[in-house]
Amino acid sequence: MNDIRRTILWVIFGFSMVLLWDQWQVYNGRPATFFPKPVPAVSAPASAASAPAAAAAVQGVPAATTSVASPGQVPVSAGASSPVNSEKIEVSTDVLKLSFDTEGGNLVRSEFNKHNDFVDTTKPFVFLDQSGTRVYNAQTGLIGGNFPTHKTLMRFSGEKSLKDGQDQLTLRFESEALNGVKLVKTYTLNRGSYAIGVKHEVINTGTSTVSPQLYLQLVRDGNKPAGESSFYSTFTGPAVYTEAKKYQKVEFSDIEKNKAEIDKTSPNGYVAMVQHYFATAWLLADGIQRENFVRKVDTNLYAVGMITPLADLAPGQSKTLSAQLFSGPQEEKVLEALAPGLDLVKDYGWLAMLSKPLYWLLDKLFSFIQNWGWAIVALVLLLKIAFYWLNAKAYSSMAKMKAINPKIMEMRERLKNDPQKMQQEMMKIYREEKVNPMGGCFPIMIQIPVFIALYWVLLSSVEMRNAPWVLWIHDLSAPDPYFILPLVMTLTTLLQTALNPAPPDPMQAKLMWIMPLVFSVMFFFFPAGLVLYWITNNILSIAQQWMINTRMGVPPQFNLPKFK
Repeated sequence: MNDIRRTILWVIFGFSMVLLWDQWQVYNGRPATFFPKPVPAVSAPASAASAPAAAAAVQGVPAATTSVASPGQVPVSAGASSPVNSEKIEVSTDVLKLSFDTEGGNLVRSEFNKHNDFVDTTKPFVFLDQSGTRVYNAQTGLIGGNFPTHKTLMRFSGEKSLKDGQDQLTLRFESEALNGVKLVKTYTLNRGSYAIGVKHEVINTGTSTVSPQLYLQLVRDGNKPAGESSFYSTFTGPAVYTEAKKYQKVEFSDIEKNKAEIDKTSPNGYVAMVQHYFATAWLLADGIQRENFVRKVDTNLYAVGMITPLADLAPGQSKTLSAQLFSGPQEEKVLEALAPGLDLVKDYGWLAMLSKPLYWLLDKLFSFIQNWGWAIVALVLLLKIAFYWLNAKAYSSMAKMKAINPKIMEMRERLKNDPQKMQQEMMKIYREEKVNPMGGCFPIMIQIPVFIALYWVLLSSVEMRNAPWVLWIHDLSAPDPYFILPLVMTLTTLLQTALNPAPPDPMQAKLMWIMPLVFSVMFFFFPAGLVLYWITNNILSIAQQWMINTRMGVPPQFNLPKFK
């Protein structure tokens, strides 16, 4: 019984290592070993019909499902022909620099003026791209006949730059009539916004009724974003949201194996491509029936999208359908305002119910302090105040354990050859001294979910990117360039260990010093904001523990390691 408290702490530590191992597995493209993701109820396995017939078409038209378009209606190639004279149209607003291709009127590149690159911080962050090393773009087109697709050449008209005093920019891409059907895409960009309005106007210029269907898709390679840390894992890949099945993430590896599982049909929701800090999503208004899909397009190339039927168009008739394309940072309040459930692309994992209120409080503190680093310090201080009495009980129990530790050590040495008598004597000492060996453990365990939730808030919040704190810390989302914060964190962790009662067992005593050092190594590569949070927590814990020890008459003693 003498080591129950430490045993539970070791269980907690071991569980943390299991979680880290699972995330490492996922990061390296392997399924989670201990905690596989749950399987949604409705599946949409890819089929042979879902791949384009022409393997050379790198970004093919999505196959339609039975309820929308039969396989015979899917074009045998990505378009009637592959345009050789397309051009890139460069467009800029106050927050975006975009590149559209007249081949399909697709958005093929985006730069964020207010966010720097992960690797080269002197350059703006490139999100969507179509180059020799990366493919990530947004496409739309028509199926249900030989109609304009995202590979059809279009004519551009409109302005290319948002001028001073101007709040809106409109771009227009118009195709020639294909099989009597013309497609006009109109993009509307607004000042300060990462959400783009996309209006699709379908015009029947032919002599017979047609039944086109509109598809909207995001195509991306399966590579991890450049600059991604190897010491913690965040999700990269497609996601589908519906009111019925909520947020469903899809691993690229599941698409590769034809095991992707999503809610296949719905009258609401969105499809998205998600990565750390940023996301792209196609949004349709609620009430519009759509068919959701994920599929492999080519080697290391994947698509997520939706298909929605348009009304039958008689000769001379037209049909307009509006959508929104969001492509930007995962700013929680912005996402919540755009569409129901869109804020879930900012992934808090299984502790979202705790993480969201913690982020709300952190954001409120920032609005008052105007510095994210000091807002983190203030938030940890408030949490420490909220848990003061729980921590006080834990530290009081530790102080009592520390006070009787010499008596325990003497007894263990005296009865080391009689384990049964040793346990009896130990229980007797606990009863006489009114000490509960587990009293310091439960209060700490209750707080663990809160601090894990705060960890995910700090790891997931794009507001930490490029956010300075003080002096040399210019980016709370990047590791400390001089490793000063990790060193301070290591020292405070060791000081906490020294203030705790020394385990009677010599091997446990050594491990209690070794494990904090091992744990601290990871923090040398963690974002500065996370390390700052941990340092603040350590310092406040040390202060409270010191104060309680002094009040209880237990003089501060440092149980230094003895490695022999």
